Amino acid sequence: MPSIDPKEISTGKLHAYLLGAVAPRPIAFASTIDEEGNPNLSPFSFFNVFGSNPPIMIFSPARRVRDNTTKHTLQNAEAIKEVVVNVVSYDIVHQMSLSSTEYPDGVNEFIKAGFTMLPSDKVKPFRVAESPVQFECKVKDIIYTGSEGGAGNLIMCEVVKIHIHDDVLDENGHIDQYKIDLVARAGGSYYSRAREGFFEIPKPIATLGIGVDAIPDNIRNSNVLTGNNLGMLGNVESLPSQADVDNFAKDHPNFVGIDEGKKHTFAQEYLDKNDVESAWKVLLLK
Repeated sequence: MPSIDPKEISTGKLHAYLLGAVAPRPIAFASTIDEEGNPNLSPFSFFNVFGSNPPIMIFSPARRVRDNTTKHTLQNAEAIKEVVVNVVSYDIVHQMSLSSTEYPDGVNEFIKAGFTMLPSDKVKPFRVAESPVQFECKVKDIIYTGSEGGAGNLIMCEVVKIHIHDDVLDENGHIDQYKIDLVARAGGSYYSRAREGFFEIPKPIATLGIGVDAIPDNIRNSNVLTGNNLGMLGNVESLPSQADVDNFAKDHPNFVGIDEGKKHTFAQEYLDKNDVESAWKVLLLK
């Protein structure tokens, strides 16, 4: 197992390790405008949301590793202090990638990538009409993490208006995670289509779960059950009563008297179906 001191490898190699390991990352498709009114559009995967009251987003146009120069997005954010953060869906991912080409000053990435410029309501930069959600933002602060190639420049934005396409909303007016079909960035040339990898983990119960440490040793040290299985088993407020276990045994006589390994295997099958209660009943059978 390699152990790496960041100071002992090249910035480029370190950059690849970081992006390959911290993934997938959401994409801030940032629209800015310079002092002459020229639009700029570029994607950044050093990005996330960091609060809702006030609504804060941060993204980072890092200094270029190869020549230590800064990007137009950073320069525009410094000068105008406004930005639109557009989210990237699968339908526009290839156009988004094209827009990341480092065109010279004066080239409009909206036009190059085939996007439609929509005027914003509260800020000067344009919105990407094809993006399912567009956040108009005011730049509150910029944190410069260094002066060498690869250093981040954290642009802290406050959202002042949100635009959402109707076709990504559900019947309750909430964003439907399947309809919005977001993509995320990974290492190298890899992306992730979020909705093809969705799975749900129930949030810990409002009351206290018993915890993995309270699971009997013979179950906790199982050669069959995984750490995820144990986490599910530990997220219950209490174990089934003996009466419940006995009733389960009557309905499932084929589980009675089987060896420990088979019990764990059957319990795991219930856990795979998110039926934690039945899994515990199997495990507690005599």
